[in-house]
Amino acid sequence: MCYDQLRSLSEDEVTPWRTTRSPEENAAVVEDLRDRLAETQARLERARAREAELSRRLEEMKRFVSVMEILETYLKRRYQEQQQHVSDELESTLRKPSYLAELRA
Repeated sequence: MCYDQLRSLSEDEVTPWRTTRSPEENAAVVEDLRDRLAETQARLERARAREAELSRRLEEMKRFVSVMEILETYLKRRYQEQQQHVSDELESTLRKPSYLAELRA
């Protein structure tokens, strides 16, 4: 919350209970309080809308990270499978008698 937007009541806005005001002064104070309440409610509504938007974006980012983690796991597994496949092929090729004969010749 922005504290610079808060303002405290000035001395002329706060009067002791014993002091009486004219109906016009009371009406002015009530109107000022209504205006300030409306401003506060508008700020609260904007803050709630911002919070909802940030929450939505956070959930979207969480889903994105989850998908990326799934992809990472899949790609690591495929990489390991390909490494094993290449290793097996190379080992198989090196064990063939014809290949060994070519190497000796």
